[in-house]
Amino acid sequence: MHIPDNYLSPTTCAVMGAVMVPVWTLAVRHIRKDMAKEKIPMLGIGAAFSFLIMMFNIPVPGGTTVHAVGGTLIAVLLGPWAAAIAVSVALLIQALLFGDGGVLSFGANAFNMAFVIPFLGYFIYKFIKDRSKTRAVENVGLAIGSYLAVNMAAFCAAIEFGLQPLLFRDAAGLPMYCPYPLAVSIPAMLIPHLAVAGIVEAAFTVAIFAFVKRVSPGTIYEGSPTGIKPLYALIVGLVCLSPLGLLASGTAWGEWGVSGIGTAIHDGRALGFVPAGMKNGFGFETLMKDYGVKGQPEIVGYILSAVAGAALLVILFKLLAVVVKRDRRKAKA
Repeated sequence: MHIPDNYLSPTTCAVMGAVMVPVWTLAVRHIRKDMAKEKIPMLGIGAAFSFLIMMFNIPVPGGTTVHAVGGTLIAVLLGPWAAAIAVSVALLIQALLFGDGGVLSFGANAFNMAFVIPFLGYFIYKFIKDRSKTRAVENVGLAIGSYLAVNMAAFCAAIEFGLQPLLFRDAAGLPMYCPYPLAVSIPAMLIPHLAVAGIVEAAFTVAIFAFVKRVSPGTIYEGSPTGIKPLYALIVGLVCLSPLGLLASGTAWGEWGVSGIGTAIHDGRALGFVPAGMKNGFGFETLMKDYGVKGQPEIVGYILSAVAGAALLVILFKLLAVVVKRDRRKAKA
């Protein structure tokens, strides 16, 4: 679901980025105004959860892969506005350091995974949960909310992909960016997410929420943070398990590199050409591309990438907590 650079036109990227600016602005205001400073480090834990769970690639029929996101989980734990920031920062780190998702397409990826998933998943969960106070109903709300939200995000990505050949063609009539129309992109994105990714997302959300509720119930949305250490232990556990993401062969649909899209097989045949906008598009070299470290075995590089990404996210939000605390002191003074 991470849209690489040059799959979307610069115009599309600009529009999606513009759509996200007010979302980020409102989210930051909510955090600075309403979130207890003691809970701001929880944003780092949530962002690290999302970052790590997205490293677990899951194979699906057809030779592609999918992954969970964790956006509904973070929204239920910290609120949808906080989740929007946490997942956005996780996506930004992935794009800038690891080349997972594009820099120009960051706004589109954030819209799909940091806006659609947290808000839709949270409000479906809340609607179902408010019908009854039993744990079973709450778990049903979590499962349905997270399942539908990740599939809606995949649908949005499919629309963004599929609109490109309709809107942007060269003088010869060939697509300049993503070459697959809506009739191809929608089933290609939705079928594996409906069949696999949504189920994994729901199972992950219910399981981790149950764990958090047991070891640190005060961290859930309006509560006061208590017992955060087990959550750090969970992050360490996910880091150690991260090489499991290497077991899935193939590439997620729509995430091929420039050299790969011309030979990517769809419906038994290769595309046969590289769109001009992709061939001559924006390039950005990342430090740990594809979660690898130069000169290190693939597994070692993957673990080091997991450690670096999770640690950076935790540290960033700890620093944010210090800034917010200082701002509130100044405001009181």
